[in-house]
Amino acid sequence: MENWIELLSDFKAKQQPVALVTVTKCYGSTPCALGSRMIITEDKKHFGTIGGGKLEFLAIEQAQKALEENRIIESGYTLGPEFEQCCGGKVEYIIEPMNQSPELFLFGGGHIGQEIANLLIGTPFKVNLIDSRTDWFADKQLDPSINPCEVSEIDFKTFRDVVRWGKNCYVIALTHNHAIDFDIIAMALENETKYLGLIGSKTKKVRFNKMLINEMNIKEGMKNVVCPIGLPLGGDTPKEIAISVVAQLLQIHYQTEAKTSK
Repeated sequence: MENWIELLSDFKAKQQPVALVTVTKCYGSTPCALGSRMIITEDKKHFGTIGGGKLEFLAIEQAQKALEENRIIESGYTLGPEFEQCCGGKVEYIIEPMNQSPELFLFGGGHIGQEIANLLIGTPFKVNLIDSRTDWFADKQLDPSINPCEVSEIDFKTFRDVVRWGKNCYVIALTHNHAIDFDIIAMALENETKYLGLIGSKTKKVRFNKMLINEMNIKEGMKNVVCPIGLPLGGDTPKEIAISVVAQLLQIHYQTEAKTSK
């Protein structure tokens, strides 16, 4: 597969998860060469080949597991009669899931939101800092790695469309308006997220819980929402609150990685 770099670039631009299979060792007679590559999508479409047959079929199946668990898998097979091949060689390969970094959609570009975004620079997180106030980011000096997004309170569909929902999606609501916070939480509960957090007190959590159940018919209420957000580190300045939130996000991310790597 000569154009694998271009293909990976295209998938990255589309934020589409794929697995890259690379043959790392070949012993004896094998149907592929060292360095053979194959790209596999979540719906099992594949580009390139590592030799076809049962070897390739098993690699595609393992790629689905690598994508589901977001972890690297090393594997290898001896190509004997059980593979319906008589070459007798051995192939080893590595499967690398790609485009599955955690992505944070941070609704609220105020002091705490900006502090959280800045603290996440240099971590695995891609950060989208979102605000509905007109020209809010015009005078803000944000790092180039932070993606500022302006949404419209008139058209709430813009809030939904700015998020890439899924198993790598983290959402936090800490806007300037409690009504907007509530709408974001209600919206997020209808979609897939890895983490859903709301800034606020226990009183706010109880109030939102009643509203979700009674007004939105969301029976689980706030059960799947982290509120208050952040680890209980102490401190109430914007930076201290942001540190506690970032610590919680990283803890969730790395605990998940540790579980899937076992």
